[in-house]
Amino acid sequence: MDTEKSSNSSFEDLTNLNEGETKSTYADTDKDSDNNGKEEKSNVAAGSKIERELQENTETKEDESAVSDEESCDVLGNGQLVKRIIKQSQTNRRPIRGDLVTITFTGKLANGTVCEQRENFQLHVGDFEVVQGLDMAIPLMNVGEVAEISIDARFAYGNLGFKNETNESASIPPDSKLIYEVHLLDSKSEDFSDLKSLEIRRKYGTSKKERANFWYNRNEFNTAIQLYRRALDYLDDRDGDPDAALDKEDLELSNSDLQTLLEDRLIVYNNLAMAQIKISAFDAALKSVENVLRCQPNNSKALYRKGRILEGKGDTKGAISLLQKAATLEPDSKAIQQDLAKLIIKARREEHNEKEMYQKMLGQAKKLEQKCKQPRKQQSMESSKLKLIGYLMGSILIGVAGVAIYRYKY
Repeated sequence: MDTEKSSNSSFEDLTNLNEGETKSTYADTDKDSDNNGKEEKSNVAAGSKIERELQENTETKEDESAVSDEESCDVLGNGQLVKRIIKQSQTNRRPIRGDLVTITFTGKLANGTVCEQRENFQLHVGDFEVVQGLDMAIPLMNVGEVAEISIDARFAYGNLGFKNETNESASIPPDSKLIYEVHLLDSKSEDFSDLKSLEIRRKYGTSKKERANFWYNRNEFNTAIQLYRRALDYLDDRDGDPDAALDKEDLELSNSDLQTLLEDRLIVYNNLAMAQIKISAFDAALKSVENVLRCQPNNSKALYRKGRILEGKGDTKGAISLLQKAATLEPDSKAIQQDLAKLIIKARREEHNEKEMYQKMLGQAKKLEQKCKQPRKQQSMESSKLKLIGYLMGSILIGVAGVAIYRYKY
């Protein structure tokens, strides 16, 4: 039953009751107008009492309605993310983005099938370590609160769903609405002192990387990129304390620990570069892969990714050179061999197209040259004709002049 409607209907019933009783009281007062003043005062007192009860009941219903509205919250205003309080918290402390929270939750399908269940699960708010709907609803909970959160498929596992490899019955079908029961056990804001442990850094960095891999496999590349960057923040030998001395390492680690941390970081850089390639962010991907090759010049995966980047930037010959080197380092890799073969075919096609283009350009140049030569020939022929006519006219004039002189003398 809708609480708001219930309170309204109760309010209307109480109003009608008050009106009826008030009319009855006034009628009795009219009939017994000749009675003594004590009865009249008692009737007025009864009417006042009813009015007070009505006011108290109305205030109670309004308070209940307010509590009910607070317990049920339509977060987005469209029914796709609804939070309902099951158990109120005794505190008034809510987590914010970046806080480390501990939750216990159970996720169910609309038919009641349990598809997710975790106890004392730790996550950083806003880091996509749970479905987006939970990430949005947790900051609206107080520590100690238990809430039911209904999440539309759009903010859960979308049109892909989720296949549970270990338990097929717990798989989530595409476009499934999920209902979570969440208990927010704890929330804290970590400072620099909390991150000075190698174990903590590796734990957080590894969890971010694995979650990023999850989103990458679902083709959510932008989300994966954000999580890979968060993983890099933790897989570092500095905690970023602004009060620390310049160029001072905040973690005192052995050489083996530093090497372990470096290898973890290079793996993340390689994965980050691949995600950036998927969204055609080639310049950013080139920076990521250069961080790997600076430390490991013969890292075959980094060479392969750099080859893909150069291909995307239009440098086919440079890409072939890098893939050839990667193929030498990993001769059994079919992916490298296939991409190398495609690039070689592409390079030959480009070379053939270039030759055709040059031939066309040369052909057009010859045609232009021939067009330029034809007017010159015509001009030379016309000039030679004029010269011949001039010679003939000159000869005729000389002959005529000679005959005229001969006749004049003789």
